[in-house]
Amino acid sequence: MRKTILPLLILLAAALTAHAQVEYVFMETRVSGNLYGNKASLSGDYLNLHVKGQLTDRLSFRIRQRFTKPVSADNPFNATDFLWLRWQFAPQWAVIGGKQPIWIGGYEIDSAPIDVYYYGEFSNNLHQVYDFGLTLAYSPAEGQDIHLQFAPSPIHGGVKGNYSYNLYWNGHITSFWKTIWSYNLVDDQYHRKMNYLVLGNKFLMGPLVVDVDLIDRVGMGQKNLLADWSVIGKAILTLGKWNLCTKVGYETNAEGNVDADGLSYDTLLPAGTRYLYAGAGVEFFPLGNENLRLHAVYFRDNFAHVNNVDLGLTWRFTAYKR
Repeated sequence: MRKTILPLLILLAAALTAHAQVEYVFMETRVSGNLYGNKASLSGDYLNLHVKGQLTDRLSFRIRQRFTKPVSADNPFNATDFLWLRWQFAPQWAVIGGKQPIWIGGYEIDSAPIDVYYYGEFSNNLHQVYDFGLTLAYSPAEGQDIHLQFAPSPIHGGVKGNYSYNLYWNGHITSFWKTIWSYNLVDDQYHRKMNYLVLGNKFLMGPLVVDVDLIDRVGMGQKNLLADWSVIGKAILTLGKWNLCTKVGYETNAEGNVDADGLSYDTLLPAGTRYLYAGAGVEFFPLGNENLRLHAVYFRDNFAHVNNVDLGLTWRFTAYKR
C-alpha cells in the first residue's frame, strides 16, 4: 500500500493544479547525520509534499503528506498531516473539516517538525498531533484567529472514543509580541479528563526572536493546580545568512500528583518526573532563503546524560507557485 501513495499523491497534485486555483505545490526533505554518544547514524528524516489552494472563492484546501512515515491498512492516513477543506461562510467565520493539527498552543508544538531538532518530553510523548476533526474559526481582526475544535484526544493511548475540546488563539498583543495560547480538555486512555493551559509567546526584537512556552497540566481531581508544568525557551539570532540558535526546557510533575488509585494524573509526564534539556546550534542559508539550509546542533538532557550532535541539510523544491 505504501508504494501506491506517492504516485497517487502526484496525480492528485497534478489534478488540483489543472482544475483548481493552486497557490503552491512544493516538496521538502531533510537529511541528517547524528552522533548520539558513541553511536553514529545517517538518515533521511523527512520527505514532505505540500499542496495548498482554492476550489472556489469560499472553499480552500491544504495537503501535507510525509513519505518517510509508515502507513498501514489500519491507518492509511498515518503519514498525512493535513488533508482539510476550509469553508469561509462569512467574512470573519469559517469551518475547517478533515485531518488537521489538534490545536494545542505553544511554539514548540506549532513549529513544523522539519524545523525542530529536539523536543521536550511533553511534546515528544503526545500520541498524535494531527487527526480528523472539526474546527470553527473566527477572525475578529487581521492577524487574530480563534479556533474552537472537536477532535480525537492527543493522549488517547490507543483507546477509541476519547476526544479533545480545544480553544485556541493565534494572534498578537503588540507588534513585537505574538501569541499561540490554548485551553484544551482532553481524555486519556483511562477515560479521565486532563486540562492543558498553554501560553506560547514569541517576542520579535529585530534580528533576535525569542519564544517562551508556558504549560500547566491539571487532571480532574488534582489538588495542586501548579504541580505539573513546563517552561520552554528558544532564541534565534539572525546575522545575515546565519542563525545562532539555543533552546532550553524544564518540565516537572510533583511526586505525589496521583489519583486515589496511585495512578499519575499525567500519563505523558508521570508524577515524580524532573526533565531538563538544553542545546544550541547554528543554521546557514547559502541562498539567503529557506530553500536550502545547513545546520549543526548539540543538545543534552538529564535522562540519558548523553551528548547528541546533529548535522544536516534541508532543502525545498517548489514545483508550482501562483
